[in-house]
Amino acid sequence: MSDPLLARLTPPDVGPDLARQVVDTFTTTTGPLGDVLVARSSEGVTYVRPVSDDGDHAGFRAEYRRRLGRPLVPDDAAVPAVGARTRVDLRACSPFERDVLDATASIPAGQTRPYGWVAREVGRPAAVRAVGTVLARNPVPLIVPCHRVTRADGSLGRYMLGEAAKARLLADEGADLERLAAFTTAGVVLVGSDTTGIACLPSCHHARRITDAHRVPFRSATAAREAGYRGCRVCRPGV
Repeated sequence: MSDPLLARLTPPDVGPDLARQVVDTFTTTTGPLGDVLVARSSEGVTYVRPVSDDGDHAGFRAEYRRRLGRPLVPDDAAVPAVGARTRVDLRACSPFERDVLDATASIPAGQTRPYGWVAREVGRPAAVRAVGTVLARNPVPLIVPCHRVTRADGSLGRYMLGEAAKARLLADEGADLERLAAFTTAGVVLVGSDTTGIACLPSCHHARRITDAHRVPFRSATAAREAGYRGCRVCRPGV
């Protein structure tokens, strides 16, 4: 760290290691969509946003100060590319926000879950809108994969980095977007296997193995339950 601001914010006898505990730092690294700005505390990554086209980091620093209430200074240390294994520091988030982000982080790559699924996972099934608000403000996208959360009908919906970016991320993870879109168009939110009596979300890896001859479409969890199907233990569709 060589920013003059750091010297003004910490006592003269404070070394660089302790300074990292007093002032958060940021730098540029790579992500699955290109270069990103990454802010870090002594505990892990706290904030991630794409590098702006004009290269001006003032907005990034101002938003960080507004949201986390901490100063942010440049750091010339190398940072690995961000991804699912990147260590994060979510202490600035509320318990509900951390629960939502933890549940979102559990969604397997290449699969999707609706906002209602996240709400059930955190024990707040009626808080679907609140879940959406948390994910719209996700401090660490590309690490906590909010791009894997969709609307109730299975359509991709909005994403803080743009809908095209959401589709690209899912496709790069191996999601069959054409297949999922076909289910959405048909109004199918769950698929069951008539050989096992188990219903899954369409993107679940178990659902992908159901052949056309044995696939049973459902428009709701209630319909699957009334037909005698039980929910998959992996994707937990709420049946």
